[in-house]
Amino acid sequence: MRAILVIHGPNLQLLGARQPHIYGAADLPAINRQLQAAAKRHGVRLEILQSNHEGEIVGRIGRAKGTYEAILINPAAYTHTSVAIRDAIEAADVPAIEVHLSNIYARESFRQHSLIAPVCRGQVSGFGAASYLLGLEAAVGLAPRAADSPSPARVRSRRKAR
Repeated sequence: MRAILVIHGPNLQLLGARQPHIYGAADLPAINRQLQAAAKRHGVRLEILQSNHEGEIVGRIGRAKGTYEAILINPAAYTHTSVAIRDAIEAADVPAIEVHLSNIYARESFRQHSLIAPVCRGQVSGFGAASYLLGLEAAVGLAPRAADSPSPARVRSRRKAR
C-alpha cells in the first residue's frame, strides 16, 4: 500500500485554541481524522507526526526515502527559518507538498517567505483545514501506484527472462 508521511510542525497541537481567527476552529485531531478518511478513500496509508522539535522533523524526513511515496508538511514557523528542514526535504528525494492553514503571503512580511517551498513540488495555503486535504490530493497524485512501479518480484522475473 502506498504511504504518505504527514508532518505537522511546531505549535500545531494548539490548533482550535490558538488564534482561531487566523488558523480556524478545527483542532489537530479533527484535521488528522479528515486526512485519514481521505487517505482511506484513496487507498493510501498515512503516518502522522506532530513535533515542536526541528531535529525530530529532520530525522523523520531523512528516513522517508524507500518508506513513503510523498510527504505532506506544514512546517509552521520553521517555514521561514529552517534550512535544516529544507535540506532534509531536498536530500530525501521524496516529493513533498507544503501546506499552511493561513495565507502566509497575506500576513506579516517575515511570514511571506518560505525556505521550504523551493524544494517542494507545490504549496497550498490559505484554505484553513482544507489546505491539508488539497495538499493530500496533490500528494496522492505524486505517489506512484503499485501498478506504475514494478514489485521486486516482477523485477526479478523480468531479469530472469532476459
